[in-house]
Amino acid sequence: MRASRLLSLLLLLQTRGRMTAPELAAELEVSVRTVYRDVEALSAAGVPVYADRGPLGGYRLLDGYRTRLNGLTAEEASALFLAGLPGPAAELGRADLAAAAELKVLAALPPDSRSQAARMRERFHLDVPGWYRGSDEAPFLMDVAAAVWDERVVRLRYRRWGPAEVDRIVHPYGLILKGGSWYLAAACDGSVRTYRVGRIIEAEVLEERFERDPGFDLAAFWQTFAAGFAARMYKAEAVVRVSPGIEDLLRYTMGADVTDKALADGVAGADGWTTIRLPIESVTHGRWQLLRLGASVEVMGPPELRALMAEAVAELSGMYGTPPEC
Repeated sequence: MRASRLLSLLLLLQTRGRMTAPELAAELEVSVRTVYRDVEALSAAGVPVYADRGPLGGYRLLDGYRTRLNGLTAEEASALFLAGLPGPAAELGRADLAAAAELKVLAALPPDSRSQAARMRERFHLDVPGWYRGSDEAPFLMDVAAAVWDERVVRLRYRRWGPAEVDRIVHPYGLILKGGSWYLAAACDGSVRTYRVGRIIEAEVLEERFERDPGFDLAAFWQTFAAGFAARMYKAEAVVRVSPGIEDLLRYTMGADVTDKALADGVAGADGWTTIRLPIESVTHGRWQLLRLGASVEVMGPPELRALMAEAVAELSGMYGTPPEC
């Protein structure tokens, strides 16, 4: 346990440069006192780790010192190859580089770890997009990725939800792949916003460079954004009665998390139907979703949603009430 932690501390200093004891403690999930003891142990083992004093101080390795990649366990080496996503690498124009890096990592591993990593690659394959949908078409992904890497300003024409198009001058901070879709985190007008790369209509990478906020953490930003996504998206609520046996289709239509919570809080009736409350984006969007469930769901409220459902049913009745003309 301690040996693994010492290696992690060493690699943190090697990859990130100077770090304070509280920063190291937070990363390793230990106390600051434990970090002090671990640094002393590394020094005693001959690792050239130094402490810089003062408000801008911290621990660092001697300039030019590097350690080999020889501390991976067989399990860690195997898990590493689960992160190799050839599809996204190809989309970013990095397929050849990713393949070359994988070969170099394999070559650096001891024989036992190399064999287990190869077995992992042979037996597991990651396919990111969900069923019934492919990855977004994102013709400007490589341009945006280059701008992220080179810290260049980008002029975008972006299609928002609906027919609206907007022009933006953005500072691209990072790219996130979620469910087969790429998202751009970019600073614009004093705040960091997200843009779905597949909705970019035009992108011009300018010669102008920008200074990236050194305190910006892409993973933390996305975690916060994703956590608040449901609250921003669901702005209305539908009260519905659902028939028994419809649970799986309801999960597919409305989402598993939303459905499971609604069913857990639902009230079962004597006829076997359950009254639940479902969050929806709007009454219009709710009508589109709930119509997919057919006669297995009855909308009780709000009144405008029930009226929209009745209107849709009347239109369908008129369409299918007479035989088709051949």
